[in-house]
Amino acid sequence: DGAYFLYELACSEEDAAKLVPGTKIRVNGYKGAWAGEVEVMDGTFEFIEGADTYVAEPIDATALLGTDELINYQNQLATFKGVTVEKIEYKNGEPGDDIYVTVAKDGASYSFCVERYLTGPDTDLYKAVGELKAGDVVDVEGFIYWYEGVNTHITAVSAAE
Repeated sequence: DGAYFLYELACSEEDAAKLVPGTKIRVNGYKGAWAGEVEVMDGTFEFIEGADTYVAEPIDATALLGTDELINYQNQLATFKGVTVEKIEYKNGEPGDDIYVTVAKDGASYSFCVERYLTGPDTDLYKAVGELKAGDVVDVEGFIYWYEGVNTHITAVSAAE
């Protein structure tokens, strides 16, 4: 029915290794908002042992770009199909930091991002996004993060089908 961004959730390396897709957890913290992003802050979590697994299927949010309705899907996993890369920029101007991706669809531009702390420079995704060029038409999957407007955190990218 929705999703939350868990900002700086306390997590040991041992517990992080157990957080694989499908694992259910219970989160406690404070619900807040920052620049439009609804998030849980100062959170802690516990594993729910014996619970059925659940892996979210991405919604196709392509038609929602540029609409007021898109915010209703904030933090959910989504795909955006057939978007055209306009620009790739690195935070601080150098590979190794966040990658800012500007894409276009139906004459409007949208900001997407590869967050270094979520998908580091040694990952296949980071390398693939870094190799994109203006004019490439791609399908993008990610979590609909909100920072003064949509700023999807990219988790997958492929040539448009």
